[in-house]
Amino acid sequence: MTLVAPDPTRAVPLPLREQAAVRDRWLTQRLLDVLPGIMDRAGIDLWLVIGREYNEDPVLPTLLPATWLSARRRTILVLHRSDDGVTAAAVSRYPVGQFVPAWSPEDAPDLPAEASQWAEVRRIVEQAAPTRIGVDVSASFALADGLSHTEHRLLTEALGPWAERLVPAEDLVVGWLETRLPEEIAALRGLNRLVHEVIDEAFSPAVIDVGTTTALDVAWWLRQRFHDLGVEPWFQPSVALQRAGVPLSPERGTRLPAVGYDAVIDPGDLVHCDVGLSSLGLRTDTQRNAYVLRPGETDAPAGLREALRTANRMQDLTTAALTVGRTGNDVLAAARAAAADEGIDGDIYSHPVGFHGHGAGPAIGQWDEQDRVPGAGDYPVHPDTVYALELAVRRPVPEWDGQCVRMAVEEGIAVTGDGVDYLDGRQTELILVPAR
Repeated sequence: MTLVAPDPTRAVPLPLREQAAVRDRWLTQRLLDVLPGIMDRAGIDLWLVIGREYNEDPVLPTLLPATWLSARRRTILVLHRSDDGVTAAAVSRYPVGQFVPAWSPEDAPDLPAEASQWAEVRRIVEQAAPTRIGVDVSASFALADGLSHTEHRLLTEALGPWAERLVPAEDLVVGWLETRLPEEIAALRGLNRLVHEVIDEAFSPAVIDVGTTTALDVAWWLRQRFHDLGVEPWFQPSVALQRAGVPLSPERGTRLPAVGYDAVIDPGDLVHCDVGLSSLGLRTDTQRNAYVLRPGETDAPAGLREALRTANRMQDLTTAALTVGRTGNDVLAAARAAAADEGIDGDIYSHPVGFHGHGAGPAIGQWDEQDRVPGAGDYPVHPDTVYALELAVRRPVPEWDGQCVRMAVEEGIAVTGDGVDYLDGRQTELILVPAR
């Protein structure tokens, strides 16, 4: 059977069996083509990833076969960098996909299984004689901090003098999680296209009966629609309304609309959604905006259209600053300075996306951290990575008597050697919802 990368133009997700085959092929390719370079960059020649069933290190699922929905008992993966590449071994009670089986309790019948398992880890380490042994502990990235207290203690006890060579694998973990294969980027293009198609459907008379349907109704429709398509959301979709005569809430820096999430959608409303789906082990994160036409209107008010154009300009300034080698904080500072020079009032809070929705990699602001993000913001931008370009601008709308509107946008982008590329375009015009 010949496996090919998912067609990025395909609207319907692959069946689960085909997804599993593609994911396992990607894992093999990542172990061969991605991991050696990242281990070299991090200066780690042996990486230990350890987790117990239902208390998995967040990295572990990205290394397991697609048919493994969790670790089994205690699963220990040993990845050794040598001149020949990376040797991937599993010190596990059960076979682990592409990993070489390295242990069975029957190998040491005189020892309890747990003691025998840790003894095998010690044997492998002694044989490899690594200079730096990476383990998943990190103060800056939760996704790189998956080694539990108990497993850390047992590992340290088992290694004896070799424990002195344990080092945080933060850079290695982040590099592994953030780096995308070309085929993964192609698949994310298709997934982002699917998101946009579903949003277009949600913001249409097929779903919104103006004057009857609530914002909460649309949010639940989005979740159900993704579920029916076989692409589960990784967070509850949200739909929010802004309308003339109801100013933004001063809570959290005018970040929240004051219209209730269960309010009925009326003519003249600005409708915003935030959605993210999961498929093929990857995530998306998207926000888009629609306007509900009043009777006799054929377009949104010019002030709202100008707000979206301003958000697009803020996107341009951010992507111009998003260059390989800069830290997330450098990108944030450069983009905000450029926006200030143009008189744009807005916030930038973009983030990596891939295996996880709020993925490992450089944080480019947070909604409540617009000066710098300590730790995660100090990490540099690398090529072959994917981000959710997330930001918002605020502008007065003359047609709303000068009331300020918050235009929030979010689109998937890839950073490669060719620069920044939108995964499925971006919203440059408000979606128009006709009234009855």
